[in-house]
Amino acid sequence: MRDVLQLARNVEIRVLGPVEVVAAGQLIAMGRVQLRTVFAALAVDVGRPVAAETLADRVWSGAPPKTWREVLYSHVTRIRHSLTAVEAGGEPAVLLRRPAGYLLDLDPDLVDLHRFRRLVGAASVAQRTDPERVELLRSALTLWRGTPLAGVPGPWADRSRTGWYQHRLEAAVAWADAELRLGDAEQVVVELRDLLTEHPLAEQLAGVLMRALAQDGRSAEALECFVALRARLADELGAEPAAELQAVHQAILRGGQPRPSAAAPARPARPGCPQPAQLPAAVPGFTGRRNALAELDSLLEGRGGQYIATVSGTAGVGKTALAVHWARRVAERFPDGQLYANLRGFDGSTRAVRPAAVVRRFLLALGVPAERVPEDPEAQAALYRSLLAGRRMLVLLDNARDCTQVRSLLPGGAPAFCLVTSRNQLTPLVAVEGAHPLSLDLLSAAEARELLVSRLGADRVDVEPAAAEQIVACCARLPLALSITAARIRQSGFPLGALAQDLTDVRGRLGALDAGDPGSRVRAVFSWSYRTLTPAAARLFRLLGLHPGPDIGVAAASGLAGVPEPGATALLAELTGANLVGEHSPGRYACHDLLTAYAADQCREVETEADRAAATGRLIDHYLHTAYAADLLLNPARDPIPLPLAEATPGSAVRRPVDDQEARAWLTAEHQVLLGVARLAADTGHDLRAWQLAWVLDMFLHWRGFWHDRSRMWQLAVVSAERLAAPVAAAHAYRDLARANNRLRRYADSGEHLSRALELFGRAGDRTGQAHTHRALASLCERQGQPRQALHHDEHALALFAAVGHPQGQADALNSIGWDRCLLGDYVQALRCCRQALELHQQTGDRWGEATTWDSLGYTHHHLGSHAEAVHCYQRALALVRALGDRCFEADTLTRLADTQEAAEDVRAARESLRAALDILLDLGHSDAEDVRIRLKQLQ
Repeated sequence: MRDVLQLARNVEIRVLGPVEVVAAGQLIAMGRVQLRTVFAALAVDVGRPVAAETLADRVWSGAPPKTWREVLYSHVTRIRHSLTAVEAGGEPAVLLRRPAGYLLDLDPDLVDLHRFRRLVGAASVAQRTDPERVELLRSALTLWRGTPLAGVPGPWADRSRTGWYQHRLEAAVAWADAELRLGDAEQVVVELRDLLTEHPLAEQLAGVLMRALAQDGRSAEALECFVALRARLADELGAEPAAELQAVHQAILRGGQPRPSAAAPARPARPGCPQPAQLPAAVPGFTGRRNALAELDSLLEGRGGQYIATVSGTAGVGKTALAVHWARRVAERFPDGQLYANLRGFDGSTRAVRPAAVVRRFLLALGVPAERVPEDPEAQAALYRSLLAGRRMLVLLDNARDCTQVRSLLPGGAPAFCLVTSRNQLTPLVAVEGAHPLSLDLLSAAEARELLVSRLGADRVDVEPAAAEQIVACCARLPLALSITAARIRQSGFPLGALAQDLTDVRGRLGALDAGDPGSRVRAVFSWSYRTLTPAAARLFRLLGLHPGPDIGVAAASGLAGVPEPGATALLAELTGANLVGEHSPGRYACHDLLTAYAADQCREVETEADRAAATGRLIDHYLHTAYAADLLLNPARDPIPLPLAEATPGSAVRRPVDDQEARAWLTAEHQVLLGVARLAADTGHDLRAWQLAWVLDMFLHWRGFWHDRSRMWQLAVVSAERLAAPVAAAHAYRDLARANNRLRRYADSGEHLSRALELFGRAGDRTGQAHTHRALASLCERQGQPRQALHHDEHALALFAAVGHPQGQADALNSIGWDRCLLGDYVQALRCCRQALELHQQTGDRWGEATTWDSLGYTHHHLGSHAEAVHCYQRALALVRALGDRCFEADTLTRLADTQEAAEDVRAARESLRAALDILLDLGHSDAEDVRIRLKQLQ
């Protein structure tokens, strides 16, 4: 379900000044600083998902609190509520939660920053007349209302302002040039004087102001402007004005009128100098990468002194294809020539090319006779930089091993531009040389399909859509793998389905992605990066092939490798630098499926069976013991685990969360990984650990509403318990599998499993287990609309709990009896039972039991017509359940609270409660969301 965020017809989102939303002429307050920052971060990337980690980095500058996810969710919820009441041109605007992050799905033109960019882009079209250009640029510049992102602190806001200011200055200069060509110098002077005051070192701005003053007959003022700027540059930068500005100054001194710049200036190549054109041939069928191409285009347009960009990414991701495609597309912007070198930093057939050899080759291409090339490498590099100085040249350095290989090949500065590709991240080049980093990820699913279409034709792909989707998935959306597969399909003439079937075998997948020569074998291409690793990093990479989850944290990697955490951090940094893994969020690392398959292959080939088994044991123990510690913090009143944990394997790097917030955050981050670890334990003969993982994760999965996952975990536990020949373990597994199925409305299966559990607990003489099973049977009956049968099972459970002296169980049973009595209309008895349950829960310290009992009391008071008392009880329940993180129960309680508020004729409060419930259910993808949405519409 989509969470609809409706905005006003005349809506405007403003970031080019204070962060504001204006809807139908009304200013909508965005609250405190963090809230404004979150909204601004979404608005700047409107139309694109923004990862939660990216939002956290923008809000907390790389140091978020432990509970940042909860805080961020709260901010997003508040933003939704602030903007709920209005509409945008009849079209719903939505704030969505997507796998890639939060998406503000609006027309970008509603955001002043994006409207500014659109208008400036439209004005730059060569076919525009100057009057049209003036109108567009004037409209763009009027969108600025002061300091952009005013009141938003932090490095992200500072970086954004710097770039936007540069774009504003460029737009102002373009507007002024157009105005001067139309003869309106007076207007230019009025506007640019104030702007130069804001940006006193902007030489380009000063130059056009000087030309405007001279054109308006005020040459003396123009000369004063130059003198003042020259003094400022000398004082603050120790520099002289640029040659272009000095030329304007000389023209005015000679009494002439500096000519307005052309609408689309083109700089011709220098006469008598060679113009090398060394770019490789265009990449056939290049598709996708629109965002990366746009980022490079933007850098070229307004780089403000940046003249180096790096493109990094894993093997086979298409770095060279992107770089060559973009370079050929913009080649005409570099009339002095284009230089290219394949540095072979990662090449299985040859050694990396020496930088001195490339410099010499470039000097020859630039017209230096062989006999005049200096012998000394440093002298060669100096001559190379001298020849590039002031020239519009593009230098493409492909497949670099490291920064050392690149540094002597860099031009000395703009207007030359250097693009470097590498499997390594070249961080020193970014930090020291100021290069702009661009990290190339896997293709999106749509881009991957587009690549297949470009190679095979739309007709062929469209006829087998399922097979095409399977190929994309098996190739992990890696361009090299997709290209090899497409080539095999074309050569063989086989249907897509046949090749898709070949790729489904994980162990044979890399062999299927082999086009013959080393450069087109996926395994070989990966090996070139793998062979550059240190032995310790190579070992960790191999062991990652054993890891079953989508990503891994530092502590888990430490346990997997059996090394201390600082050592694991250093090894992961080496793997990240080589782009064999990616740090997709702080402290969490992942690699795509084909690299995982390659790591698993290497692990089987290099590591002994004993080493693999030891690493697997450490890994399982890391997750099991850490999850157990987290569960104890979150649910201290829970019954002891029937099959206790053994001591953790030495070196497994067990983490013990310090409080319930850290415990909940760890379980949330490792949720998907833990499911994979349970499967790994079951598949590798660790049946006891598989059962224990189901037990320790049960309450977390229940509280978060992950009932399908909960069901799958207990299905594994049933099989493991049967193999262990442990009847009590099997009884627990059947009972809790039934509880999960009960939530999934699989009532027949739930009944069968509970009967089996009751039988096994009876054989074992486990009356506590029988009591819990009767409680589960009561829940099943209640969900099937049989409250009297539910009451029978709950009373049976109460008697059993009392017989064994189990006060927490008695409290649970009393609360359920009170609920059953309420459903049967016996409200007085319901209150009595629930109050007894509440007293027992408070004595035992069972916060979750206390929360459920406050909810039952609220429900009973509601039916007695005591609305104020019911609201009080629900609020007590919500305070407890929010601290525990049981979001499904929170949503249930909120909907019941809304019932009471509506009955008390507090419709506004009821709407707020339903909105909060809807936010939770939508975030969880819960099937009840639509019912709550309908109720909310009925209250509008």
